[in-house]
Amino acid sequence: MDILLTGGTGFIGRSLCTQLLQQGHNLTLLSRSPAKTPALFDRPVQTVAALRDLTPDRHFHAVVNLAGEPIMDARWTAKRKQALLDSRVGITRQLLDFMARAERKPAVLLSGSAIGWYGDQGDKPLNETATTDAADFGHSLCRQWEQAALEAEALGVRVCLLRTGLVIGKNGGFLARMLPAFRLGLGARLGHGRQWMSWIHLDDHVAMTCKLLDDAALSGPFNLTAPHPVTNAEFTQTLAAALHRPALLPLPAWPLKLAMGEMAELLLGGQRVLPERLLQAGYRFKFPTLDLALSEAIG
Repeated sequence: MDILLTGGTGFIGRSLCTQLLQQGHNLTLLSRSPAKTPALFDRPVQTVAALRDLTPDRHFHAVVNLAGEPIMDARWTAKRKQALLDSRVGITRQLLDFMARAERKPAVLLSGSAIGWYGDQGDKPLNETATTDAADFGHSLCRQWEQAALEAEALGVRVCLLRTGLVIGKNGGFLARMLPAFRLGLGARLGHGRQWMSWIHLDDHVAMTCKLLDDAALSGPFNLTAPHPVTNAEFTQTLAAALHRPALLPLPAWPLKLAMGEMAELLLGGQRVLPERLLQAGYRFKFPTLDLALSEAIG
């Protein structure tokens, strides 16, 4: 297939691109540094600096939309919130503009989202049919992101929404932020530690994305999470044990709220998310449990 992909140089995107190239697909990547991007891969890729540079006769069988500024890199000021919206919702709308003027439409759009769509619902198990009355920024961001992507259905494009959990893998992602402290024996549960962490190993995320790309019968929202979410306290102890380090002291909620403001909700809240639709579609996890995922990721 000829595939247009945004976010291809990120933590998830690079692994996905590598897998798609190995499968023999042709990739065109949206990149702010088009001259540098091909060097990231061991097989040829094309690049484009702006979606407006694509002419209407350019045909792609599929579009994969993973673009987005990192959610945790800066405090959520009004300016930062707008940057997060622009990098997700704005890029998605640009993709819709291209698809609308394309002479031949892609068959499928896989568009990023996150489990933050559900908001913090405590211990309630959440499959793809779950509803929410959340009013926080994380939900609003995901809701607008998904609504923009779903507009492609009016063009006859199959749309899959990738509600992604915390991605565990080597040399990146949220785990890279945690490892330095945990390796020093300074790992700590956050607040009361009862908030749920719904995680996914990078290899499973890539494989699930490829399944959604290939299976024309699948559309709508999908939870890209492992089947066994854990609490923050359990995650803390499992990671500490994998590194053979202690994790004895809690980190109270108040300094996190003081330092991070509204963004602290990402650490102190959580979602108990289950990948029901992909399990029903026959997906078999390579890393179904946290201990297996962490063992691979930390080597």
